[in-house]
Amino acid sequence: MSDNSADYGVQPLGDHEYLLRVPGDAREAEFRFRVSPNVLKDLGVDSTAEQFVVRETAAFLLEHQPVMDLPPMIDLEDVAAAYDGYLNELRERLAPS
Repeated sequence: MSDNSADYGVQPLGDHEYLLRVPGDAREAEFRFRVSPNVLKDLGVDSTAEQFVVRETAAFLLEHQPVMDLPPMIDLEDVAAAYDGYLNELRERLAPS
């Protein structure tokens, strides 16, 4: 897991959706994440890893763009389509140390 991702609060909302809170200087930023079974399958993990996948996806996105540029709803299928290296990097992050 990346260093900063442990600071992100992830709350399950049901139906493969999560609320993620990112601490900031002035206030927390909140984002909703939707996890599709297809992305989990592509990553080689099951639904028990969803919160970890959300946390690491947030870390991945914040390494590529500022928090203010993230949309309020993030679908992991959209992330996989937008970033060629996303699935490979997440596989590495999810691999046991």
